[in-house]
Amino acid sequence: MDRLRQRADFLAVANGARANSAAFVLQGRRRDDDGPIRIGFTVTKKNGTATERNRIRRRLRELVKRIDVISMRPDHDYVLVGRRDALTRDFATMLDDLRSALRRLDRAAPNARNPNGMTRP
Repeated sequence: MDRLRQRADFLAVANGARANSAAFVLQGRRRDDDGPIRIGFTVTKKNGTATERNRIRRRLRELVKRIDVISMRPDHDYVLVGRRDALTRDFATMLDDLRSALRRLDRAAPNARNPNGMTRP
């Protein structure tokens, strides 16, 4: 697994499918190349101080380390957008939420957003 680092990659994934959870939003998008799975993490300033945002980001990174790679699709990019509830939510529950969100993304892939931001019929 590689990390997403460029803003353009994050914006491209934002146009893909998404699955909401109490602690995070999982966004996913299929790429056209045959590269490895790439994952990005983001936490906005409205989620607290820098220390709290870093703690949220660390918890999200640990979730991804513990999830089975089999549940993620090859040739896909994923972005985990942290929410404030990630600070206090039970870690095992967050792990179940991530597995569930990955399954929902697989089902929602045909209904992904188009470049205009509207959902396809």
